[in-house]
Amino acid sequence: MILTVTLNLALDVTYQVPGVDWDGVNRVSAVHRRAGGKGVNVARVLAALGRDVLVTGLAGGLTGAAVEADLRAAGLPAALHPIAGDSRTTLTVSDTPAQGTTPPAAADEGSRTALFNEPGPEVTDGELAGFLRHFESLLDAADAVVISGSLPRGVPADTYATLAAVAGGKGVPAIVDADGDPLRRSPKGRPAIVKPNAEELARAVPGGGPAEGARALRGQGAQAVVVSMGADGLLAVTGEGTFRARMPYTVRGNPTGAGDSLVAGLALGLVEADPWPDRLRRAAALGAAAVATPVAGDFDPDVYADIHPQIIIT
Repeated sequence: MILTVTLNLALDVTYQVPGVDWDGVNRVSAVHRRAGGKGVNVARVLAALGRDVLVTGLAGGLTGAAVEADLRAAGLPAALHPIAGDSRTTLTVSDTPAQGTTPPAAADEGSRTALFNEPGPEVTDGELAGFLRHFESLLDAADAVVISGSLPRGVPADTYATLAAVAGGKGVPAIVDADGDPLRRSPKGRPAIVKPNAEELARAVPGGGPAEGARALRGQGAQAVVVSMGADGLLAVTGEGTFRARMPYTVRGNPTGAGDSLVAGLALGLVEADPWPDRLRRAAALGAAAVATPVAGDFDPDVYADIHPQIIIT
């Protein structure tokens, strides 16, 4: 079983507005509402790939109840820890003229997406301590754990490092996907993989390029660092060497959730002990296939099947 941790669970609302007028009034052509947060998106992808998953995190209030109800409706097993505050809502507005792929020559065309994230509830020290005990109990059945997303208010920035260290102490490898201080502090927990995107890495380790930043995080304790770079593919700095995954063409659509699909691929590779080139090829293909769908947590299997064998690993 792969355990996913989303401390700042959300009810994700996505508006599809083809031909959106970003300065005017728009009519929404489609609305999607469902449980979200990065770890939930990872779990959806893993479940679609036939893997056993368990979603955990903090949930409270009417929004938290809606999140739990949607997880049940989706058939995603969950063991959420209750809090008093109301869980957050996120809003994505996507100008999506069409789904699918375009050749590189058309890379300047396609969709634009705006994402609005609420900060999340205030979490007390007692609630966090209760979650840590809950988390440790869930590790007994876990083969790997994915710890991802933002932190709600009141949760210390080193919490992801703490969770990764607890998991590692029980022999469960952890993947951390975070930004800001949680990313900067995460290597101290010695996670198996830290997965920033290029912008997050630049904020965490200013100066130098992605390779230098990734090596810096490895030097601080991360066993491997995988940097997602959008259409430019992936960079992985590992104990076995440095690898690049290069994409054969650009997939256009909604990039929200692409990183979560990518992390799902890394989690599978970690559990199955795949060689790094195979891990990166699957992860990059899942990330690209997620762009071709309108809602985070989904991926297009046809795009995945087409692009996977064409990804070049050096």
